[in-house]
Amino acid sequence: MGDPVVLIYDEQCAAYAASGHPERPQRVLSSAARLREQTKISFEWHAPRLAPREAILRAHRLAHHDAVATQKHAFDEDTPSHEGIYHHALRAAGGAMDAMTHATGGKKAFSLLRPPGHHATPERAMGFCYFNSMGIAVLEAVHQKGLRVAVFDFDVHHGNGTEEMLLGCPETLFVSVHQSPCYPGTGLVHHPPNARNYPIRPHTKAKDHRKALLRALEDVHAFQPDLVGVSAGFDAYRLDPLAQASLEVEDYLWIGEQVALLPCPAFAILEGGYSEDLGQLVEAFLLGWSISTGEHMDPQGSNLQPTMKTR
Repeated sequence: MGDPVVLIYDEQCAAYAASGHPERPQRVLSSAARLREQTKISFEWHAPRLAPREAILRAHRLAHHDAVATQKHAFDEDTPSHEGIYHHALRAAGGAMDAMTHATGGKKAFSLLRPPGHHATPERAMGFCYFNSMGIAVLEAVHQKGLRVAVFDFDVHHGNGTEEMLLGCPETLFVSVHQSPCYPGTGLVHHPPNARNYPIRPHTKAKDHRKALLRALEDVHAFQPDLVGVSAGFDAYRLDPLAQASLEVEDYLWIGEQVALLPCPAFAILEGGYSEDLGQLVEAFLLGWSISTGEHMDPQGSNLQPTMKTR
């Protein structure tokens, strides 16, 4: 068993729901239950704080902050305005910030909270997302800690909000591997100076999906970051109802192993993942991350070392 992973979780994040909506409480409840029962990973369980207003306003416009705090009608057809959603979104952002802080202290940290965040732009809630938890945590690391931060987003949907939030910020890099065509329809090309996108077609074979993930990770290594934030979406799974990707449980174990090979500390937060097997996928990712032997394997099984540079 490897070093303990900090697991940031609060059951309060399951206290809102919309009938028939895929972003449902059971996503985190079942995942947390499975992680408590497993015996291969050691966890330190921590409750999150609420993100402070100044951290939200570093990433979002004031009008957007106030809309999430007060709006009573849906933001769009995918993004209802639940009672209490402001505090739920503050909790998710605070969990991401806490995971970032633990990572800068040398620990692996994963935030298992909802709502997700990577579609939320500086001005708009969309795609089940209200505040952009990853963007908020990254900008906190840049502006308050003086760090150089890369974001690795492996959710099947492009993290358009995170990209927009970080684009042009020289201390950051955003890299994403995602299905296209698929929601939200962005991420088709690289966006200089600091956004790299690797769209893959629906039904792409898992071995080719892995190749795209390795290309994205090469970009992360070449950037020479002080810290990496991982937007961990599990909806590229073969049985996920919202996309047409082909990854299996073992592929998420492999992704966790690749995260363990990053040349600096990393933290991860839950984004998407809507299948009944989400808990198993999260467990596989965390297992790969926590006990990786350090051997980097390409999709055909031969050793492949990414470009490794040290600062």
